[in-house]
Amino acid sequence: MNKINLLQSIIDELNENACKEKAQHHLKFFKTGSGEYGEGDKFIGVNVPIQRKIAKKYYRELNLKELKKLLRNEIHEYRSTALFMLCYKFEKATENEKNSIVNLYLDNLAYVNNWDLVDTSAPTILGGFLFDKNRSLLYDLANSNDLWKQRIAIIATLYFIRRNDFYDTLAISEILLLNHHDLIHKAVGWMIREVGKRDKDVAITFLLKHYTEMPRTMLRYATEKFDEDLRKQFLKKEINKTILSQSPRIII
Repeated sequence: MNKINLLQSIIDELNENACKEKAQHHLKFFKTGSGEYGEGDKFIGVNVPIQRKIAKKYYRELNLKELKKLLRNEIHEYRSTALFMLCYKFEKATENEKNSIVNLYLDNLAYVNNWDLVDTSAPTILGGFLFDKNRSLLYDLANSNDLWKQRIAIIATLYFIRRNDFYDTLAISEILLLNHHDLIHKAVGWMIREVGKRDKDVAITFLLKHYTEMPRTMLRYATEKFDEDLRKQFLKKEINKTILSQSPRIII
């Protein structure tokens, strides 16, 4: 099968699994209305497990040139499936191939334009690539004025967190601490929560430094796995530092 027919086969399989009711739900769920963060996005209503199945079926055969066409499509599920394929390719790639994948990803960030697309791709592709390299790109993204680039910057660090490397997560969290957007509040809080699942003292030390100025949603996400009493102290912004001082690793 030639590459053009292969691309059409992918699109055909996605279309065969489309559901109008789900598409209508996604339009609301992903905030596609006027002035909302997903304004103008289009859905056909294909579930993520089906997208993943199709991506796994075709990712080895579809080259990056054709995959880019899928990534640039106006249909959300086409873009999502393309990103799944990029992730699968990246995990099997040589270093040179990884360079090509990352370059394609960075050249097409305009199409990674909703939170699920970011969360699907940023840790594997950007986090995985930068883990043993200079990470200044993440700071450039975090300091941009683009919502999705900012979310990519913090979510990419999930790859580092899973390897007990927390520095960039916390540094980028500080950059985004006073960001106005709820999706950034949730993303930063989520990453701090992931740090805390691996090293609670590191997360608490960070929160003690910043909790009084944190947006409530960010703080709520960050403390979600704490015991109920400590979580309430943070949310009420009334911390019993005597109790926390019992851990020598917490800097108060």
